[in-house]
Amino acid sequence: MKEQIFKNIQSVLEQINNACKQSNRNPNEVKLLLATKTVPAERIKKALQVGHTLIAENKVQELKEKYEPLKEILHTNHFIGHLQTNKIKDLLRYNVSCIQSLDRLDLAEKLHQRLQYENKTIEVLIQVNTSFEESKFGVQPDNVIELVKQVAQFETLKIKGLMTIGLFSAETEKVRECFKLLKNIQQQIIALNIPNVEMQELSMGMSGDMETAIAEGATIIRVGTAIFGQRIHSDSYYWNENK
Repeated sequence: MKEQIFKNIQSVLEQINNACKQSNRNPNEVKLLLATKTVPAERIKKALQVGHTLIAENKVQELKEKYEPLKEILHTNHFIGHLQTNKIKDLLRYNVSCIQSLDRLDLAEKLHQRLQYENKTIEVLIQVNTSFEESKFGVQPDNVIELVKQVAQFETLKIKGLMTIGLFSAETEKVRECFKLLKNIQQQIIALNIPNVEMQELSMGMSGDMETAIAEGATIIRVGTAIFGQRIHSDSYYWNENK
């Protein structure tokens, strides 16, 4: 099993390298994040053991269940799912270094209060709904700049960039529009030079659309299926947070 996961990781890294070559980008600018939703701790451990240590969960419950089995192996954990305010306290127990799905002011306020209480800071990405789908969370593109300005007031939250889930479509150009929009918003925010705001990260692209995302400027690619194998349902099922 370890050999297969290692081969899969190598194959995805090769895809990233090739996509970077085609786009005249440095492969070192693109990080591979292993999306571990529904993946048992034993399989995740195999990926960590071959040296790939950036992983992410969608659910606080899974983070909690896998924390003990994985904690002995050094790794970096991001959170990429919809975060309910009543789960903040739990989330902060499990060494999450970045929340990629900050999409509303009340969540930022509650996070800030809890982090102040614990005397901690955390990195965040602002999640943007670039596909305008009701099934997806994320701030609407027109409201991103305002939210970034509001979140920047909280010194416990370190804004590092933006995240989006592209349209689930076989039509590459429609998917590309989502990624272009995120890049465009990033450039607008950079031009505003808002204190306490960095915009170096664009988390976009998954197993099926990573090449398009890289061509449009992604710095973090979230890949699960291509490394751990097919889940029971398609990606669109798991990323529809209303289910």
